[in-house]
Amino acid sequence: MINKIGQVMLYVNNQDESRDFWTEKLGFEVIAEETNGPMRWIEIAPKGAATSIVLHNKEFVASMNPDMNLGTPSIMYHTENFDELYSDLKNKNIKVGDIMELPSGRVFNFADNEDNYFAVSEKKYK
Repeated sequence: MINKIGQVMLYVNNQDESRDFWTEKLGFEVIAEETNGPMRWIEIAPKGAATSIVLHNKEFVASMNPDMNLGTPSIMYHTENFDELYSDLKNKNIKVGDIMELPSGRVFNFADNEDNYFAVSEKKYK
């Protein structure tokens, strides 16, 4: 049985620029940076996180598997410091969407350096 998400594969045009975005602007850490023949991957995650993101070269993956959908996965992050994170991302000149009020809590989205969008939610606990 599947019991957790281990890694999310993100297919990017420039792995180094994407690594720098996630580590320098969002404070993620590089877990691994490896090369195996022509394939290179960079694994990043927030400090202490159980789930990581692996940055793959979009062009290389497309050449290996032309039928694969390389669109951005839909990733929802959770935070306990919603307002602080929202302000921090805006102050770093990251493209940030408006805060939306949903029944489950507040949500906003942000874009990385290649205009891939991700969401952040603040859960309302009952």
